[in-house]
Amino acid sequence: MEIKKEIMDKIELNSKDKERLYSEYATKNSEYTRKHDRKEEEPFLRPPFFRDADRIIHSKAFSRYIDKTQVFFLMDNDHITHRVIHVQLVSKIARVIGRALCLNEDLIESIALGHDIGHVPYGHLGEKILNELCENNGIGPFKHNIQSVQFLDQIEDCNLTLQTLDGILCHDGEVHNQILKPTGTPDWESFDEKLNKIKKGDAVYPLTMEGCLVRISDTIAYLGRDLQDAIEVDLLTEKELANLPENCKKMFGYESGKNINWLILDTLIRDVISNSYGADHISFSSEISECVKEFKDFNYNNIYYHPKLKEQVPKIEHMYSYLFNYFLNDIKDENENSLVYEHMINLDWISSAYRENAQPAEIVRDYLAGMTDRYFEYVFTKATIPYREKQKYGGR
Repeated sequence: MEIKKEIMDKIELNSKDKERLYSEYATKNSEYTRKHDRKEEEPFLRPPFFRDADRIIHSKAFSRYIDKTQVFFLMDNDHITHRVIHVQLVSKIARVIGRALCLNEDLIESIALGHDIGHVPYGHLGEKILNELCENNGIGPFKHNIQSVQFLDQIEDCNLTLQTLDGILCHDGEVHNQILKPTGTPDWESFDEKLNKIKKGDAVYPLTMEGCLVRISDTIAYLGRDLQDAIEVDLLTEKELANLPENCKKMFGYESGKNINWLILDTLIRDVISNSYGADHISFSSEISECVKEFKDFNYNNIYYHPKLKEQVPKIEHMYSYLFNYFLNDIKDENENSLVYEHMINLDWISSAYRENAQPAEIVRDYLAGMTDRYFEYVFTKATIPYREKQKYGGR
């Protein structure tokens, strides 16, 4: 159905008025770049980066966020954060800041929603295990940011813009930076250079201010939320929060009984706005930056390295190793009854170019990386536990 011309004219005028309010450092919709301009895009109703967010949300990979570990794996608690919640928190935080800084909120949202699609079952532990398996099988390192691009650009071929893919590739919120400044040129050669640098372990930074903002918002989103989740699953007590660095408690205004996550969000969001407004970079103040570093150290020592999270590591390592070799042999033997064919290779939404060019080990990597936690457990059970053939009552 066509929208009346007078309505479209008003939508176009409103869109142009909005862009006139953008910061000089914001990414304009007209600056988008795609590998395949398959048709002329309507620039005002669904601008290019808005369209990217739609394509990400409707991807198969996005649907699998629903049961992917954020930090706490193998814990049945509906109130802790999974990836599907985390990416929405990142999007919300980055858009609040981006609105204040007059940046492109559509680009912010598309990067935020897509940035963690490459995460594997059991979170960073799974990533570490899968990385070792990939290295041992000669296909290079495994990194979830590269895998996010792999899912959205190669496997499903969503034809996202360079600006969105770059922000996803360069989102590393685990690395601490006080200041993030756009780096690179808006072309695919620069993008490929960044991808190769990441494989070698070198630092890379986003092309756009919006990408820089999502990266710093990733840190803001998980810093306090992980702490609240640790309390939720009884890994930490409210009393143990007294051991937070004094500098952090003072900065965040923390007192016993207050919600530390809300205090962190409010403090860090306001700090980033104050220190980035009108600037060509996204940054924390030096005082808050130091506080964030101390807070990350507290989380690592008291949450991420907690003995309770290590109890089942040997079992998970065995599961990954077994399934990698199991499906690798199925592909080499061309066993088309295998789940790797039924649930990966033969699916009609998998890019034909991917099917034709991917090595067996790469297919297994992508299959395992795309699994939710529960599906991973289901597949392992199916691969290792003999099944009973159902017969008629009486056996004959």
